[in-house]
Amino acid sequence: MKRIGIIGGSGYTAGELIRILINHPEAEIAFAYSRTNPGKLVSSVHTDLTGQTALKFTDQTGQEVDVLFLCLGHGRSREFLEQHPVSENTLIIDLSRDFRLQTEPGIQGRSFMYGLPELNKEGILESKSIANPGCFATAIQLALLPLASAGKLIDDVHVHAITGSTGAGVIPSPTTHFSWRNNNVSWYKPFVHQHETEILQSLEQCGAESKLRFLPIRGDFPRGIYATGYTKFEGSLSKAREIYEAYYQNSQFTKIASEPVHLKQVVNTNYCHIHLHAHEDQLLVTSVLDNLMKGASGQAVENMNLALGLPQDMGLRIKASVY
Repeated sequence: MKRIGIIGGSGYTAGELIRILINHPEAEIAFAYSRTNPGKLVSSVHTDLTGQTALKFTDQTGQEVDVLFLCLGHGRSREFLEQHPVSENTLIIDLSRDFRLQTEPGIQGRSFMYGLPELNKEGILESKSIANPGCFATAIQLALLPLASAGKLIDDVHVHAITGSTGAGVIPSPTTHFSWRNNNVSWYKPFVHQHETEILQSLEQCGAESKLRFLPIRGDFPRGIYATGYTKFEGSLSKAREIYEAYYQNSQFTKIASEPVHLKQVVNTNYCHIHLHAHEDQLLVTSVLDNLMKGASGQAVENMNLALGLPQDMGLRIKASVY
């Protein structure tokens, strides 16, 4: 049984992580750290866990653990590690963007592996420090990596991706307020979203130099990402399917669908579903995933499983109804 510590326990990703880990056969949560809720039952904050755990939040971090998940706001993971030494034997998985780029300096003698299993599985197996990808970044990379790896990403890529309100975090803001978000759609950070750099880093790792034109969109639903990207493709639709099926033939959670995909297929699961459509010389790739699962906490547990030598899908084989 592996002892788990969670830093930043009151946010959406931490709540999802706790839900997964209390049902994981090889995990035991030693502590969940929260500066704002020490002494409170975890289930009093994450009320979906009522009756499932007696765990209480703590403001102490001294316990030694096998795995430490950092579920802090962007910029705060590095700050936490600067102030709190962690054993070199502890696996660190950071869910912020602090260590995702290769240009970012390491800390405590650690360099972080970018934790996208469909791209860096071999590196994750050997790593003690993992930077979990962003939610938009995961959806878009999974849509484009097969083309990049096959040398078929030869032109600019235009991506429109719509995300649920949980992607903005648990702290309320004007654009997550129900009366604003409900029955409403809007774009934000056009062409300059913070996840673009990690997407381009992975495409370059595969030898692709295409430009990304990314338009993020706020949706009026809480969970999920629906991403559509199109680019020039030299070949038939059947050839494209061969490329994608070959790339994901051994994937645990990324699946190629023969019919158009929709969010209800993947919400509350760790799956990403991908669909291909061709029109003239353009290939349209649609990817859908749950931003809190495959886009955050589910993928973090995938990375934990791989780095600890456990089955990649352990604790993650849950499937939502389409209804």
